[in-house]
Amino acid sequence: MAKVIKIAVSQTFGSKMKSLDSAEIIKGEGIIGDRHLKKGNQKINQITFIESENIDNFNKLIGKNIPYIDFRRNIVTRGIKLNGLVKKEFIIGKVIFKAHDLCEPCRKLQDSLKIKNLVKNLLHKGGLRCEILNSGKININDNILYDF
Repeated sequence: MAKVIKIAVSQTFGSKMKSLDSAEIIKGEGIIGDRHLKKGNQKINQITFIESENIDNFNKLIGKNIPYIDFRRNIVTRGIKLNGLVKKEFIIGKVIFKAHDLCEPCRKLQDSLKIKNLVKNLLHKGGLRCEILNSGKININDNILYDF
């Protein structure tokens, strides 16, 4: 079963990500406490997801153990291929999300982690940008429900 294994927010651009046990998710806006939370937020800026398996594989490739939240995505998952959700809806707890686009790694992340070729090695493995379709709360270990 696909699950949420980490939840993280950052209060300001570039500030350290903070792990949460649960998060309040606001329809069309974002996560309470996150820098991207705002009224009338663009669909692709409301919340981001990444697969723990892709981070694990990347860490193995480079011989390091970079923590999941250092990859600067809001939700870290296990047991789901996120790329298959693009243009589809899925549910965590009682919150419905719609995946709009891949969240490709950027040079800023590469520079902040000081890892050469991060962008190249995580291309198409950097997660999803999603829209929040209703408000609610999500928790660590919540199941992710989807229908391919």
